[in-house]
Amino acid sequence: MRMSDLITHEIIKMLNDSGVNTAEIQRNEFASNIGCAPSQINYVLSSRFTPEHGYIIESRRGGGGYIRIKRVVLNHTSALMHIINSIGDSVDAMTTRIALENCLESEIITPEVARLIASAVSGNVMQTVPVENRDALRAAVLKQMLLTQIK
Repeated sequence: MRMSDLITHEIIKMLNDSGVNTAEIQRNEFASNIGCAPSQINYVLSSRFTPEHGYIIESRRGGGGYIRIKRVVLNHTSALMHIINSIGDSVDAMTTRIALENCLESEIITPEVARLIASAVSGNVMQTVPVENRDALRAAVLKQMLLTQIK
């Protein structure tokens, strides 16, 4: 498991275990416990725990400082629309994977639907599409497939 995936996994575990969708960490201590550099924590927070992914980050600097990660809980339709609206006109493969993981974690889509969507927007499917058009096509397909999940 890559370090960024391990950090993400640990933070999500803390969020799930909290019962209130909030986790508080002290960056240096958390980095030491996991065995990584504090800058790696920053990278994961800034790339995987963004408002677009359904998280709010608060921090307080100083000796007793902390980083508080809050998972925003929305109803099914609101959550799907938030994700669809955050996709924009183009989306790369990594962002697509993260969006699908967030949908799974929030139980917005089932694992079967996630696999179907991932397959539909995979690199194998996109091979025949000109490189400059792939991210736009991926975004359009992803949005349409997510729209089918609105109940």
